[in-house]
This record gives sequence, structure tokens and C-alpha cells, in this order.
Amino acid sequence: MTDKAKRETVPIGSLEIEGFQMPDGSYRMSQTQAAEAVGKPEINARRFLSSKGIKSLLGKGYTPDSIEVEPSDQSRGQTRINALPLEVVAAYWVSQCSQGNRPAIALVMAMTIESLERRFDDAFGVARSAAEYNQSLSQRMSQFEVELSALSDAYAEPDVAREHIARLEDQLRQAGLEPWQPPDEGGEAGDRS
Repeated sequence: MTDKAKRETVPIGSLEIEGFQMPDGSYRMSQTQAAEAVGKPEINARRFLSSKGIKSLLGKGYTPDSIEVEPSDQSRGQTRINALPLEVVAAYWVSQCSQGNRPAIALVMAMTIESLERRFDDAFGVARSAAEYNQSLSQRMSQFEVELSALSDAYAEPDVAREHIARLEDQLRQAGLEPWQPPDEGGEAGDRS
């Protein structure tokens, strides 16, 4: 038995990442690919690993494992990588969701639905292939990314309206008027007899 991790390509919807199986059977993902999967550079994942949130979750001394990987026939990639356990990858992706990262939100939503769907399929005796689940995951991720983009645009409209209102209020103040104050009832404009 080898003390090196095994490398395999793992499809996640339309993404393909390299997954690693440790000699003890547990799985890892590279720090770089965890970040790239949600549209971020590797430094973003590194910063997450030094954040207070992850330290409280995993302990103060947490650092990613630097693992040695069996060489692949197809790639000339590194033989050592910074590897993250899947629970750390999930925590990073959820953290990215809380920061409004749309690719992360789409990925986490689609994967959560797949997880639920697999349990329902099992309960109801529905058998699907891994390829069918992956195709469905791909479609959901694309759909969510489009919907989240539209939602983002919808949220931007009130922001634009607020900006216009603030400018109008400033213009009224510059003209000597107070916005949102009712007009004088006894002034010239009210006397039309």
C-alpha cells in the first residue's frame, strides 16, 4: 500500500476537479481548485483558512495538509498539493455564499438540492446514474447563475432609485427648500382667491 494520495477527476456539474483519496480512504480537494470552483483565486482560500471563523471551527492551529500525490499518466501536475478535507471545502463555499459570491451560491444550492434528491430517490426506489445526477447538477448551476444575475440586477434598481432621490434632496436643499416638509398652508401659493 502506498502512502501517497490517489488522484481522480471528479465531475461537479460542468466543473471537473481533481479529487484525492488519502491512504486512510478520506477525500481531499486542492486549496486552489476549491477557490477556482467559486470563481476566486487561491489566495482567497488561503485567507479563509487564516480567518477567525474557520479557526473557531477547526482549531487555532489548522493548516491545510501538504500531501504527496501519485503521479498521473495524463498530467504533469504537481506531486505535492495543499489539500483540504471536504468539510473545509464546504465551509469555504458556504462562507463565500454569505459574502454574496454568485457562483458559490449557485454551486451550493445545486449541490444541496442534489443531496436531497438522492435521498428522496433512495426512499422512493428511483435509480439514476451518476451521469444523470451530474447532468442535472450542471443544469441547475447554470439556471441558478442566470437567476442570481437577474436577482442581482433587480436589487440594483432600488439602489439606483435611492441614489436619484438623494440627488434630488440635495438639489432641493441647495435651492433653500427642505425635502419632505409639507408646503406652507398660508403662503402665496395657497392664496388663490
